[in-house]
Amino acid sequence: MRSVGTVLALVVLATLVATFARRWRIPAPSLLVVAGLAVALLPGTPQIAISPRIIGLVVLPPLLYASAEDMPWRELRAVWKPVGILAVGLVLASAAAVGAVAAYVTPLSWQMAFVLGAVLASTDPVAVTALGRRLALPPRVQVLVQAESLFNDATSLVLVRVAAGIAVASAAADWGSAGGEFFLLAGGGTVIGAAVAGVITLIRRRTEDPVLETVIALVTPYAAYLLAEVAHTSGVTSCVVAGVVLGGRGDRLTNARIRLQLHAVYGTVVFLLESVVFSLIGLALPAQVRALAHGDRAWPLYALAVAATLIAVRLLWLAPLSAVVQRKGGIGRRTRGTSRPNWRIPVVLTWAGTRGVMPLAAALSVPVAMKDGTPLDGRPLVLVLTTSVVVVTLVVQGFTLAPVVRASGIALEPAHTAREEARARSHLAHAGLARLEELAELEVVPDVVLDRLRRGLAARLEDARDRLAESGGADGSAVESADLVYRQLRRDLIAVETTELQRLYDAHTISDTTRRRLQRALDLEEARLTDV
Repeated sequence: MRSVGTVLALVVLATLVATFARRWRIPAPSLLVVAGLAVALLPGTPQIAISPRIIGLVVLPPLLYASAEDMPWRELRAVWKPVGILAVGLVLASAAAVGAVAAYVTPLSWQMAFVLGAVLASTDPVAVTALGRRLALPPRVQVLVQAESLFNDATSLVLVRVAAGIAVASAAADWGSAGGEFFLLAGGGTVIGAAVAGVITLIRRRTEDPVLETVIALVTPYAAYLLAEVAHTSGVTSCVVAGVVLGGRGDRLTNARIRLQLHAVYGTVVFLLESVVFSLIGLALPAQVRALAHGDRAWPLYALAVAATLIAVRLLWLAPLSAVVQRKGGIGRRTRGTSRPNWRIPVVLTWAGTRGVMPLAAALSVPVAMKDGTPLDGRPLVLVLTTSVVVVTLVVQGFTLAPVVRASGIALEPAHTAREEARARSHLAHAGLARLEELAELEVVPDVVLDRLRRGLAARLEDARDRLAESGGADGSAVESADLVYRQLRRDLIAVETTELQRLYDAHTISDTTRRRLQRALDLEEARLTDV
């Protein structure tokens, strides 16, 4: 009962904090961590112990799946090479640098310093997605940051297992078997995730029950994760691959009503899980600090040194990579009037690389004792440094990420997004009018219905023109049968507009953000027509 009460209290706290975060326009994850830390410091607050199994089995799958579902295929294909370089090369470089610094400035042995480096080497998809949700980054820059955090898990997981094996058994690293384990984790997770996505696709195409669709959508990430873990591959990779595959074809699997319901349900689940887990990060730190030995009391300085190392290595790695990619026209844009690459892009990419839930879960998974049964020396300090670095990145980088993006000048201006959406609305209205003229020539539709539809589309077209110019419901019918014909034809026109919307996206005319926003507007209108 006490654990249930703690969870309920966390939900209430997270809801209040998230409400204020939205009102103050600051990142909710950063404020949640601060709130959790403040509550943990209050007298009488019960000690919070985070279970890695609870995080891995309950929290991570739906959060990873939701992040992967939002990944647009088009932009992902454009940045897969730099994502691969970051997911492997940068993780290895970060682990080596943090391990060297930790071995030099902290009391940790070189084995445990390597464990710390492996744990903190990869960015966290949950934190990156939550912090970047409100930023107006160019599509490919946003996808690069998010995809890197989603696909660097296999490298980090292999490093953690190798480092923990060295620390527990005091044996030399077997890099040959580590390479094979990497391909088993990444390849096996990819195959299982794709297979789960294929099966779910077949099931959802034959299902139109909103309740059953919702249950399937909620179960999918857990199925992908657990099947991969049972097969001793990467459950995170499997969950991510399933989310990417299903997210790319989600609009074609269900109707408008079900899509709206799934959006609402998943939005609620993600909000609750993110809120609780970020609060737990802040709540756990004081208890971990109290478990430290007296010789480790300089841990704040150690944490700052490790966090600074991660940021420095990331910037030194991203600067040349960004220059090469910009020269090839992959991401971002060059500084106007010059051929030099835009240096602001690697700065933003560096600052967006936060740590979060997954490094904490990896640190908690490190064994407590060595093979001979003696306690693993340095594990409490590794836990404290991991949690404190997560807190530092979420608070410092989280609170300052939006100002850094604005100062960089690479953020999309609101006017740009508004113009793109207005042009897309104009294209959709023209497609609807063209279809309406085809129906008028067949003379099978009453004139009163055609006139009502024309007025509605003309109003939408005029609204789109007004938005483009930046100068700054239709009549009802008394005849029930005419109203029914109107609703049937309007749904037909919505199908035409949906096809046109997909064509605009496939032709690179609009971004994925605009496509999702307009698809949701069409879904809402179709649902209203069905409810009448």
